[in-house]
Amino acid sequence: MEIPIFTKNQLALRNGQDHELIWVAYLGNIYDVTSSKLWRKGQHYEHWAGQDLTEELEDAPHTDKVFERFQIVGQLKS
Repeated sequence: MEIPIFTKNQLALRNGQDHELIWVAYLGNIYDVTSSKLWRKGQHYEHWAGQDLTEELEDAPHTDKVFERFQIVGQLKS
């Protein structure tokens, strides 16, 4: 199965505000975090959904292992 590719603009719409889906990107993968209670309304602490969080993860109190529980729904177009 081929993974769809999304632009940053398409990702930005999946922010929990403009669209009911809540997606974030990390290292080129786009994850669906809609089911996470920590991402309600598209915000997780000072982070916002619909964005690439690759650079922001350095400041997080957790590792990238957190993404393992979420489904990859696409790839972010570079």
